[in-house]
This record gives sequence, C-alpha cells and structure tokens, in this order.
Amino acid sequence: MSRSAAETREAPAGSALVKAPTGIQGLDEVTGGGLPAGRPTLICGSAGCGKTLVALEFLVHGAVEFGEPGVFFAFEERPEELAQNVRSLGFDLEDLERRNLLVVDYVQIERSEIEETGEYDLEGLFLRLGFAIDSIGAKRVGLDTLETLFGNLGNEAILRAELRRLFRWLKDRGVTAVITAERGDGALTRYGLEEYVSDCVILLDNRVIDQVATRRLRIVKYRGSAHGTNEYPFLIDEGGLEVLPITAAGLQHSVSQERVSSGVPQLDAMLGGGYYRGSSVLVSGTAGSGKSSLAVHFAAAACRRGERVVYFAFEESRDQVVRNMSSIGIDLATPVAEGKLFFHASRPTLYGLEGHLALMHKKVREADPRVVIIDPIGTFLSVSNAMDVKSLLVRLMDFLKERQITTLFTSLTTPGASLEQTDVGISSLIDTWLLLRDFETGGERNRGLHILKSRGMRHSNQVREFLLTDHGIELVDVYLGPEGVLTGSARRYQEAREQSDSLVREQEIERRRRELDLKRQALEARVATLRTEFKMEEEQLERLLAEEGTSRERQAKERADITRSRQGGPIASKSSADLDRRSTR
Repeated sequence: MSRSAAETREAPAGSALVKAPTGIQGLDEVTGGGLPAGRPTLICGSAGCGKTLVALEFLVHGAVEFGEPGVFFAFEERPEELAQNVRSLGFDLEDLERRNLLVVDYVQIERSEIEETGEYDLEGLFLRLGFAIDSIGAKRVGLDTLETLFGNLGNEAILRAELRRLFRWLKDRGVTAVITAERGDGALTRYGLEEYVSDCVILLDNRVIDQVATRRLRIVKYRGSAHGTNEYPFLIDEGGLEVLPITAAGLQHSVSQERVSSGVPQLDAMLGGGYYRGSSVLVSGTAGSGKSSLAVHFAAAACRRGERVVYFAFEESRDQVVRNMSSIGIDLATPVAEGKLFFHASRPTLYGLEGHLALMHKKVREADPRVVIIDPIGTFLSVSNAMDVKSLLVRLMDFLKERQITTLFTSLTTPGASLEQTDVGISSLIDTWLLLRDFETGGERNRGLHILKSRGMRHSNQVREFLLTDHGIELVDVYLGPEGVLTGSARRYQEAREQSDSLVREQEIERRRRELDLKRQALEARVATLRTEFKMEEEQLERLLAEEGTSRERQAKERADITRSRQGGPIASKSSADLDRRSTR
C-alpha cells in the first residue's frame, strides 16, 4: 500500500522516523527498515560501484512492491540505454512506464537551459521534475548524477546555494529522494557539501586487492535513526544488488536436540546417534584421506530423508564430484535431477571473500536447504589471509546457525603440521570435529578416523580404521595388536596369524578330545567286561545256592521217607530221637 504525502514527510517530534523500504536484499536490514521517507539520501562512490543501480532498484521495488510510483532523472544516460542496461537484471523499465508506475527522463545539461539573467539557476529543473512527479503521483525520486548537473559551474558560492536549494526543494515536495554522486579526492563527494545537507549518506566502494575486486557498502550517516556502521559486502548479479549484513555477535542462536545421520552407521554409533541439527561439523585431514567422501555421505543421507542440500565445491566441478563418488557407490545424479542437491562450483579467485559470502547467502536463501557442505575452506587462503578467512567463516556459520542449517566444512591439513590444527583456525568454533589420519605401516598407507571433539554429546574416543569400499565408507572396529592399533595389511596379517594360531589350538583340543573319547570307550568296555564277569559269578552263586536248597529238601524228604519206613519194623517202638542219635554216630 502506498504512503500518503503526509506520511512520507518528516515524522512529528517524539515519534519514530518513517522509513521507505528499498526492497534491496540486506539494505533494509542494515538501515533498520529503509531510507528516510520524505528526505534525500546521497549514494556516493567511484565509477562502477553500483550507484545508478541502487537508485533504480529503489524506484523499481517501490513501484512494484510498495505501490509508490517513482521518477528517475538521468543526466548521463538516455532512457533506452538505461532500460537496456538493467533488463539483464530482470527490470523492465519500459513496462513500468507504460503502467504509469515510473517516469524515466534524460536531462541534457546545457547552460542555456538553466541560466536566467546571467545567473546559474535550477528553476527549470524544478519545473520539469515537479511536472513528472505530479503526472504519476510519484513518491520516490532518483537523480543520477550531481556532477553532471553542476559540471559547468565554476562559482562555488552559487553551487553551494543551489545544492542546498535542491535538497530543500525535494524535502518540501515530500518525496523520498536518492541522489548519486561521484566520490571526490579526500572527501565523500566532489564538492564536499552533499554529505552535509543529506539526511542519509551511503558510501559504495569497489576496491581491488591482489587482483580480486570486492564491492562494499557503508552507511556514513543516518539522521534520526540507528543503523549498521560496519562495511558490508554486496553483490551485483542477475537478480540485481544484494547487500550482505555482517551477522551480529550476540550468540543467541536457538539449538535443537534432534540428531541427523552422518550417512555412515558406524560413525553415528560413535557419535551416539549422529550430528545435532543446526550444528557445525569440521572434517580435517591430509590430501586423499577421504574428507570429500565423508561430506558426500552426509549430503546423500540428507537427500534420502527428503531434505535439500547445497554443496559449495571449490576444487571440483559438479560433474566431477558426481562421477568420482559413483566409484564408492554414492549416487548423486539422482538427487541432483530431483532438485534435492544443488551444486555451486567455482574457483576461490572468482570473487573476493565478501563476494563469496554474499553469493553463499544468496544460494542458501534461494534453495532453503537443511544441510550445507563447503568443500574445502582452506582454498580461501588463496584470496585473502587467514584472519579474513576466519571472519568470513564465522559470519557464514552464524548465518547458517540462525536458520538451523547443519553445516559440514572440510579442511586440508598441511603435511608435517599439527593434525589438531586447521589452516584457518576455526576449530574452536566448530561443534563436532572429525579428524582423518594416515597410518603408514608395512609399506602401505591406511586411513583412520578419530572424533577429536563433539560438544554436548557422549562420543567414542577410539581411532577407527576408515575404508572406502564399492558400497561406501566403512569404519572397522578397533583392532589392537601387540604393538597397538593395526590397520591395512598389518591388520590382515595379524588376523590371519591369530586365526592360524586359533586353528592350531582347535586342532589340539580336538585331538585331545578324541583321545579322551577313546579312553572313555576303553574304560566303558572294561567296565562292561567286569560287569559280565560279575554277572556270571553272581549267576553261578545263585545256582549253587539253588542246588544247596534242593539238596537239603531232598535230604529232608529222604529222612522223612526213612522215618516212615522204619515205623513199621521191630524197632518201631524206638523214638525218632534215638534214631537220629544213631544216624549221627
């Protein structure tokens, strides 16, 4: 909704300053809401720093997004030239003019047009500008540039008077004005007065350091409003101008208890469940130790969860990464085709540090990922020094943590240097640090992984052997030999040796078991024989006992028969006792 003329004028005493949003990404943030409404703002800087683009974007966004038509007066470029220049950035000035949302006018400065009675005067410009404002009810005005307007004037007193008059006229009309000016020698502008009569002054800079160009923006002053005072990098690309605010150092990021998988089950177990959502992870190691492979596993796991991933590669192209990772069984082509994995591959020297930072902010906002990979961070040292690179990474980490984006950095460790130190010195800022190490034993080189630290979680302190197989990364359980942790062929040799020793022991045990079985069988045979002999003797005894019993019965019967037979003879009167005594004699 458009602001009324009364609303765009200065706010009443005691009330907050009314601001006109620029619609430029980042600029509204550092200005606290936009430019002062109803007041003039000076955009100054050297050639090629983007002054005209800032003025045009302010007008275009105002007309399209905030319902505030605008007027742009150019003193150097014709309307058709301006329209062609900004068309590549997605701005159609001719369409806005047809819709009465924008008036673009070219004012050719001739002394004959603005001189009256021998005095230099801007009255003609005011009439022309006023008519353009009234024709569409403009709320915003852009003037580009002041040097051309006053280039033919040599009287400094008149120049200063007309400058003040121009700024006062714009304020009286209640329009929010953006005026561009070239930077002067030893001053912000050529005449040194514009910055004093402007309510807001923004300085643009396009500096070249070590053959790398970097654009920066600084708010020199802003009357009646708090504002960012640092230098802010900005980027001009196909989407226009984007300012990158420096993240505040308040350390008030929210944290999550959610765990996300690293893509390697054994590593998740070592971490007690994976990385924390929104944390920063550093994977460091020497060349060829598997840093990128570990990063790609994390990216692939996120894509399988349905999350978007942005992968910033500074040493390999996208197709090269996709091809190389297919050799260990990681399919990156599918998530790329599905729009889950976004690669941005470039050399570090393509931009300055601030340019890279602005670009990474832009890509993250566009893709809205849950995971970001930066591989590797040490290449930025080819653009700037370690302190500036650390500042870049700190600002990037803060930006990503605010968005709860889990970030994995890879860092090359210099051979011969301390493994527990990175070239850019950000290890103290990292939440989880994985250190990949090389073991040279038995004439071969093997990999090992160690969790150097992981804040807020219990984690393993073991060094695990790190294998790159046809189906991805495997972390082998720790193997301790007589001389410590063994890896590679030394491990396999020791395993084979121990297996051989174990086999020998098993064979010896089996031999003794067989001997014992034979002894048991012999003993059982002897016991069986003794049992048989015992049985035979027992049976023989029983026969003897049976025969003895039979014999006694027979004798008793015989005696009984004899007794009966004797009872019929002459001595039958004898008693049986007498007969018994006789028989025993």
